[in-house]
Amino acid sequence: MKRMRMFVLGLALAASALVGAASSAFAQVPVGMELGPKVGAKAPAFSVISSSSEMKSFETLKGRQGLVLVFVRSADWCPFCKVQLQDLNSVAKDLDALGWPMVAVSYDPTETLERFSTANKLDYRLLSDPGSKAIDAFGIRNESVKGSARFNGIPHPLIIFIGADGTIKAKLYEQRYQDRPPSGLVLETAKGLG
Repeated sequence: MKRMRMFVLGLALAASALVGAASSAFAQVPVGMELGPKVGAKAPAFSVISSSSEMKSFETLKGRQGLVLVFVRSADWCPFCKVQLQDLNSVAKDLDALGWPMVAVSYDPTETLERFSTANKLDYRLLSDPGSKAIDAFGIRNESVKGSARFNGIPHPLIIFIGADGTIKAKLYEQRYQDRPPSGLVLETAKGLG
């Protein structure tokens, strides 16, 4: 029995190593590559659209400490983004209370974002970036899918903390698009920024 458990454990570890090796071949962010503007740099000007078709900018979105800006690939077809958006909902009210309101941005149409937000009872806003203009302003468009009608314009997933003064205070992202920073880390980062 013990020998069988060790064999199964060995198979599980081997399978895990193979999956990890295969997944790393599809990494979205090359090792050593920094996503978006550098910490300390001024955030680029951007505008996105709310579900009520209002143009929103940093000035209209920020709280007393700043803004947590979450870029996701899609709330429509990306399962990793859907899980992340639901997970972030657990800290949205806490972030807002700290003066760091959070918004998520994707190239999805406002109707898609509103449908997802309503279905998941989100406590923060999902905003549309038609034409991926904000995504491009932050320099995070995923060029590896260029030319694909469905994926053209998606960003590398990234969470940016923009201080009230408009400077980038912190960034959170993972090398693989399948991995996302956990909501607890997002909250702790905001607390650490004051």
